[in-house]
Amino acid sequence: MSDTPRLALPLVAAAQAQKHVTVNEALSLVDTLMQPVAASASETVPPATPAEGALYAVPAGATGAWAGRDGSLALWLAGAWSYRTPWRGMTLFVADRGELALYDTALGWVAARAVSPHGAAMAEAVIEGEVTLAGDSVDSAVLIPARSVVIGVSTRTTQAVTGSSSYHCGISGEPAKFGGSLGVAPGASNVGVIGPTAFYADTPVRITANGGSFTAGRVRIAVHCLRPSAPLS
Repeated sequence: MSDTPRLALPLVAAAQAQKHVTVNEALSLVDTLMQPVAASASETVPPATPAEGALYAVPAGATGAWAGRDGSLALWLAGAWSYRTPWRGMTLFVADRGELALYDTALGWVAARAVSPHGAAMAEAVIEGEVTLAGDSVDSAVLIPARSVVIGVSTRTTQAVTGSSSYHCGISGEPAKFGGSLGVAPGASNVGVIGPTAFYADTPVRITANGGSFTAGRVRIAVHCLRPSAPLS
């Protein structure tokens, strides 16, 4: 055996010359793969100038140096990409999502509390986006996913809201479901916690003017939810 069975760390061979090369490579891999932090699990194009020790989870459809490496972990070490295969139950912090992901051979990387032997999962999700305000109300491109259980929707005013003295955050028919009379000044925020509510269709979050009509402003929205999925087999 020339490599360890899980992290594929190179082993020093009997009577090997230049042993330090093998040992240093193994230490570099341990440094990257212990309590691993990936820059992204959704980027399909390798970065042009990765930092030494950079780690990425390669998604389906990757191109360039990552072509054909779907599902692998790509590590930039000593000026070249090195690849490792994740194993079922491996955890990884995905920096651009700000979440801990769990690897399953059927599902890939998922934000999950648990995955059953046949692929049923319970995933925690935070879906974020920003909306530009105009008129009486705006439906955001941020959607509450179908068949999810929503815990709440949080907001932050990122650009001063004008034309309205405050705003509501909700959905069609319930304009203040996640918060009413919210602040229009930059930095104003709200965590609109609700009793866990099931949504059975994709549902846009709506920002509604309260006391006028929007003439400008931007609000960042985050949907906090649980997403169950059925067994795959």
